[in-house]
Amino acid sequence: MALALACAPFVTSAQADFRSGAGAPPLLLSPDLTEPWVLQLQPQRRAMRPAVTNRPLPRQRQQVRPGTVRASAPAVATPRRTAQRAIDPRFLPTTVAWNGRQKPGTIVIDTGARYLYLIEKGGFARRYGVGVGRPGFEWAGTHTVSRKAEWPDWRPPAEMRKRQPNLPTFMPGGPNNPLGARALYLGSTLYRIHGSNEPWTIGRAVSSGCIRMRNEDVTDLYNRVPVGAKVQVI
Repeated sequence: MALALACAPFVTSAQADFRSGAGAPPLLLSPDLTEPWVLQLQPQRRAMRPAVTNRPLPRQRQQVRPGTVRASAPAVATPRRTAQRAIDPRFLPTTVAWNGRQKPGTIVIDTGARYLYLIEKGGFARRYGVGVGRPGFEWAGTHTVSRKAEWPDWRPPAEMRKRQPNLPTFMPGGPNNPLGARALYLGSTLYRIHGSNEPWTIGRAVSSGCIRMRNEDVTDLYNRVPVGAKVQVI
């Protein structure tokens, strides 16, 4: 009888009233308000906005597998070098008015102004910037386009190789060839209108007498001019 009373649940007077319908029992809280079950009774707080900081995030180290080579960043040209290799915009192709007496299809090269003009109909000309012969290699005259070549081979003449012994006797055509993408040969002379793999030299006196152009410009001229066209160098 004593054991049965010890195992029976303890019922307060308030609980007895609740069971009898007298009302809900009061909520009894433990004195220790830090107990987890008490914290769950507290109202949910609104989500707080994450704090913003100006402190940079720590840089994460990239995992590199053994045996692999990490690619290096591409080299960036210095402003000085970029300026030296930039072409002056005034030497880019454009169409200008022309009041000369030359017939359409004639090429006029003004070596002093560093321009080549392809005369067109209606009083206009297509103008390109060119590089010309350096001091001591200037020349003038009238010739015709005797031959055209795409990605021409280069055979430096004996006179040039005598001045520059390190030049090859022959160089096949290609992007590294000094004659560039196209060449228009002038009569029986050693001079040509040709492309260049050094476009930043356009507008300067740098050649041994040939007229050099940007590869894209000489290709455009090549497509517009037939063999037999007249060329005046002034």
